[in-house]
Amino acid sequence: MKSTSVTSAVGSSRKLSASIETPAALCGRQLNKVFRGKEGCRVALDGVSFSIADGQTLVLLGPSGAGKTTLLRAVAGLERLDGGTVCLHGRNLLRIPAERRRVALLFQEDALFPHLTIAANLGFAMRLRRAAPSVIASRVREAAGALHIEQALHRRPADLSGGERQRASLARAMLSEPELLLLDEPFTHLDPQLRARIRQEFVAYRAALNGPAIFVTHDHMEALSAGDRLAVMIDGRIVQCGDPQEVYEFPATVAIARFFGAPQMNLIASGEYTLGIRPEHVAIDSDAELTGRVIARESAGADVFVRVKTHRGEIVARVRAEACEAGPGTEVGVAFPERYCRRFDAATGNFLR
Repeated sequence: MKSTSVTSAVGSSRKLSASIETPAALCGRQLNKVFRGKEGCRVALDGVSFSIADGQTLVLLGPSGAGKTTLLRAVAGLERLDGGTVCLHGRNLLRIPAERRRVALLFQEDALFPHLTIAANLGFAMRLRRAAPSVIASRVREAAGALHIEQALHRRPADLSGGERQRASLARAMLSEPELLLLDEPFTHLDPQLRARIRQEFVAYRAALNGPAIFVTHDHMEALSAGDRLAVMIDGRIVQCGDPQEVYEFPATVAIARFFGAPQMNLIASGEYTLGIRPEHVAIDSDAELTGRVIARESAGADVFVRVKTHRGEIVARVRAEACEAGPGTEVGVAFPERYCRRFDAATGNFLR
């Protein structure tokens, strides 16, 4: 297979691209899925195409109902597609029964065998492959150490915390030696601190494994940190794909700018184009030409979100807490450094420059 290149066009004056020098391991082409029911039809996947190289993780980010889980289930063989092809290492997955696809799928809820110890759960797939007991024990200890669950190996799932069970589920999925790893919002139900730690452990452990992976999330920070590439899905379509930081800094459309970011990118109407700027790039400056009145101030630890109402609309600035003490009702100036400004066509919503 020839090397592939993934390109996201974001307007006539700029193209975002991420070249893949190694051959694509997983390719999806023009995937379509329509759910039909008594109340009519709903398009879940609308001509979705993607490619991932071995060792890469593609993060799918999108709102609820965007088609992320449907795409994962289709690749795993749990949903029948209405059109398109999916190839893994040159083989058409759609011609292979789900149970023979060597795909590991990790859901939000853990799926451990309750009657087995964690060590037995982790080594289950290797025992099915008749691996030597010494090899199984070594691999289980290695995976447990990488995800910090060594102390839980002799216990059963019911005796573990939610975080420990999710770590064990992740380790078991990876130890099954899948050709493809699929993760459907696996850390959603964990508290923020534990979620961040397990995500870091996943990224570190994942780097030592071969094969492609797809990671579904609706968390914006997770989308930036969990993968090598990021695909934004909206209404059943991949609307932008590329380097995560590049997608964040240069959203291809106003719709992506509104969705990707917490809080979202500021969008200001300005004649034939819409001006976009991230809150962290808005400056509170008494000498700025644009002024407004503070309507809210929200603490974010060392930073604060300052919401300002101006004649050009509402603008949110993220600034250091000690750098801005303005409270509600205070008049302030807001400035937009030119290098951080993004312009979108007012008619189409597409990125201009």
